[in-house]
This record gives sequence, C-alpha cells and structure tokens, in this order.
Amino acid sequence: MIMKKIDISTNINGIKISSCIMNASGILCCTEKELYNLMMSSSGAVVTKSCTIKPRKGNLKPRYFEWKGGSINSMGLPNLGIDFYLNFLEKKNSKKPFLLSISGLSIEENYLILRKANISSNMNAIELNLSCPNLLEKDKILGYDFSKISDFLENLFQFYKKPLGVKLPPYFEDFHFRKMAFILNKYPIYFVTCINSLPNGICIDINKESVVIHPKKGFGGIGGLSIKPFALANVRKFYTYLRKDIPIIGCGGICTGKDVFEYILCGASAVQIGTQFLKEGIPVFDRLIKELITILKNKNYSSLNSFKGKLNVF
Repeated sequence: MIMKKIDISTNINGIKISSCIMNASGILCCTEKELYNLMMSSSGAVVTKSCTIKPRKGNLKPRYFEWKGGSINSMGLPNLGIDFYLNFLEKKNSKKPFLLSISGLSIEENYLILRKANISSNMNAIELNLSCPNLLEKDKILGYDFSKISDFLENLFQFYKKPLGVKLPPYFEDFHFRKMAFILNKYPIYFVTCINSLPNGICIDINKESVVIHPKKGFGGIGGLSIKPFALANVRKFYTYLRKDIPIIGCGGICTGKDVFEYILCGASAVQIGTQFLKEGIPVFDRLIKELITILKNKNYSSLNSFKGKLNVF
C-alpha cells in the first residue's frame, strides 16, 4: 500500500504557508538575529514582535516567569520600533510569509503605524494586536471595547488597503463572541488570531511571600498550557460565528502535535507557538511538525482540510 503524502500546508486568504505552525508574536521575534533564525527555520511564517512607533525597552525585570503549567508576563512591549521592522522586511531575501505585528500605544499611534506600513512591499499582512493593555488608557484592552473597535476599524479601512488580520483577547460569554464577530464580519479582515494571554493573572513565590514579576504589582498575562481550553473555545466560537472566508489562527498552550491537531479540528487554519517556543527554541517547529504528521498518518488524513472544523459535538 502506497502511503499518501501528508500535506500540512495552509492558506491564509491567499497567503500560502508551507506549514500550519508558526511563531507567536512576542517570543524570540524582536531582533534581526531572532527574525533571521525564524526565517531559516521550519516555521511556516514569521510573525514579528508587536511594534510601536518608537523603540521601547519595556517594563522592569523580572517581567516573565514560567512554571510547568504555564507562564505569566508583563513585558511592556519591548521592541525596536516600526522603522526597524519595515527596513528588515525591505532587505529580507526569503519567500517565507511575514506577518508584521503592530500594537500602538493609542488608537492614533496605530493609524500612524498603519500609514507607514501601507508603503511596505515585502510584508504579507499586518497582525493588528487588539489585545494589549497598552492600546488604550491604563489597564484597558481595546478588544473589550466593542464601540471603540467598530469606530477604529471603520476609520482604518478608509485608508489602509493591504491585508490585515487582528489578534484578539480571550472572550468568555457567547454574547461577546457574537458581538465581535458581527463587527469583524463587516470589514475585509484577512484573518483572526485568538487568543492572546489571559489578562490580570497573578503568581506567588511562597518562599519570598511575594509576587514573581515586578510590573503592575505582580499582575500579568497568563499563557502556556493553562490557557489551552479557553483558546480552543475561542477558536471554535469564532469558527462558528465569523464569515467562512476569514481564517482563524489559534494560539495558546500548544506543546505537542496533539495540541495542534485539536486546534485544526476546532476550525483553525494555522497555529502560533509562544511559551513552548521560548522553552525549546527553533527546534520546536521540527518536533511539532513531525508529531502532527504522525497523527495524520495514523488517522489516514492527507491534509488539514480532511478534518479542519469537523469537531464532533453531541
């Protein structure tokens, strides 16, 4: 018996990606060396660090902590500024798709960044981060303010004509999924990435009787394995409510090929790796690809479309 070739490539609204597994913005994707390493890796695409107009050092350290079940961070958007990333894109010599992540410190700053990005020729798409607390007034997340998002996107698409996707915070109520999907369905959104970290978690060092990170009195975003059930639920809900021509990129708690399979089964077209990428580095992509292909072989699936979105429910 001749074994079918296993195809784990995907298509994000015309952006062809050789592997459905890529890095998540924020992890080892800030500097030229880190971006070059991703470019040469088996990651299906390269997602840059979320950038601002000017370079930022970020919050005071310690600002990241991980344990077996996940991670907590309050990084404060350390990045090299939009001009660095646009210049890097102009001189890159790889055909691998690049997603430029942006996260302005205000709505007005996002408009400025998008106007700059509008002239870039080597960028495949923007991943607009609507899930960072720095986007609005202190400790507010734009992704939870539906009225502001609607106005923001209405104004944005008056001048921005290139591919643009959005990265969302986690939602928990069905009404919120439906409300956000209703807004996104009105615009030419190229993809939706969900989810970013769960906001306002806290972790304790029992020996020091203190919090484990310095910024925001110890409060930070929770990522890693702990958030996977929430992330899968968000992928599934948006797969149900979004227009079928808006692909979903799943993110949150992916550690194994089995996790990748679950995301695709829930309706994701691709996945992003964050905490596990930080733990393992570049080799994580080879391992996850191998594990995913093994699962597909065992199930006699030849491509992602064989099972994407076909989650059985009772």
